Amino acid sequence: MIYIKEKSLEGMSFIDLFAGLGGFRIALESLGANCVYSNEWDEPVRKVYADNFGDVPEGDITQVDERTIPNHDILCAGFPCQAFSISGKQRGFEDSRGTLFFDVARIVKEKKPKIVFMENVKNFATHDEGRTLAVVKATMEELGYQFHHKILNAVDYGIPQKRERIYMVCFRNDLGIQKFNFPKPFKITQHVVDCLLNDEKLVEHLYVDRPDTYYKDNIDEEYSNKPIRLGTINKGGQGERIYSAKGIAITLSANGGGVFAKTGGYLINGKPRRLHPRECARLMGYPDSYKICSSANQAYKQFGNSVVIDVLQYISVEIGTALKKITKDERNELQELAV
Repeated sequence: MIYIKEKSLEGMSFIDLFAGLGGFRIALESLGANCVYSNEWDEPVRKVYADNFGDVPEGDITQVDERTIPNHDILCAGFPCQAFSISGKQRGFEDSRGTLFFDVARIVKEKKPKIVFMENVKNFATHDEGRTLAVVKATMEELGYQFHHKILNAVDYGIPQKRERIYMVCFRNDLGIQKFNFPKPFKITQHVVDCLLNDEKLVEHLYVDRPDTYYKDNIDEEYSNKPIRLGTINKGGQGERIYSAKGIAITLSANGGGVFAKTGGYLINGKPRRLHPRECARLMGYPDSYKICSSANQAYKQFGNSVVIDVLQYISVEIGTALKKITKDERNELQELAV
């Protein structure tokens, strides 16, 4: 995560729906906003959330009466992506997880927050030939919101991981937001090697030594802002590929098999290994002070399902800028009326 000096969301409250590990919460709190409610159904994730933030998220969102949720300025929702992910069956709204967006909608209808901030997988934008995104856009517009969306890649915002996600920012119409810009990309300066743990004792069990390891002829010397594939193990399936630590990471996943499942394999100290959960946390923008799950399998799954904090922070800065401009314009109007 990045340090943000100007707390442009200070004084604003937000709720954290489908909270996961709290990536949205960390991002918005870094700009001064205050979390007044959280919701997450996955029990191991709820425990990690409580360990880090001191409060336990409420459970199944489908059973929550929207009237009981505290009033808030910003609604954050990284609603489940499995129904739309290319790694899943892409059933979309036919999947019970896909219909959870409508729980967001009923809360928005009741509470009317100023801003709705959502995230999902890249495939959400094209699922069902774009009809899924169209339904979400139409729903938000019917509820009285502007709808802005864009696909952003984490590697363009300081995180050495190829992770493309769609981000949706909705402003309530009466705010009069004239313009909103998603953050501009910039050149990556870090690579996988910069996210590795220094203590070999913590990662020695992650190295893989197998006779069916094959390498390409390319020499592992150049740094790159793309994943650099060096070789394979076994048949070279998705969890059996070896990459250079001098490139960026492939997309962390909550699912998948192979010896390097969920993280990919990287050539480190001349040997291939899987990433450590703490290294995965770093590749999602989580600070080293964040307490991760004691179960490695759970931790891999949790970070594979999580959001990239840095990207959320940069978007939140732009949200603050849009709101600040409105405040400035309103002040100018009052000054003109007083003349």
